[in-house]
Amino acid sequence: MQIHNVIREHPQKTKKRVGRGGKRGKTSGRGTKGQKARAGGKFRPEMRDIIKKLPKLRGYQFKSIVLKPAIVMTGMLEKYMEKGTEITPASLVKAGLVKMRKGKIPSIKILQRGGLSKAVTIKGCNVSKSVRNLVEKAGGTVLA
Repeated sequence: MQIHNVIREHPQKTKKRVGRGGKRGKTSGRGTKGQKARAGGKFRPEMRDIIKKLPKLRGYQFKSIVLKPAIVMTGMLEKYMEKGTEITPASLVKAGLVKMRKGKIPSIKILQRGGLSKAVTIKGCNVSKSVRNLVEKAGGTVLA
């Protein structure tokens, strides 16, 4: 006779083992360790980071209705205009320094880039302070 063949005189009740098996034991199908295995451990969606980096467009945006003035430099006036001429938006269009916009002569602003030694009269154009000084120094006039 061997020990495993011994039978008890007063047999015990066999205890029922509860919660030992099942489809989702130990790691419950989560693999082992790491962020994904933890409770509440979620990865942030990749697209969210990309979307968050894009700038916000605030409000309704549209092209400005106000047309910006056509810009003419003093160097162009020196090169293409003769001494004693009257510079107006129409004369600048005629000389080919400014293009018509939608069939109309645009508003013009004259800025300083290059010198101006000719005495000219500027009429009906916006002028910067430095250009006004330059024209008056050359013996010309600026009319509003």
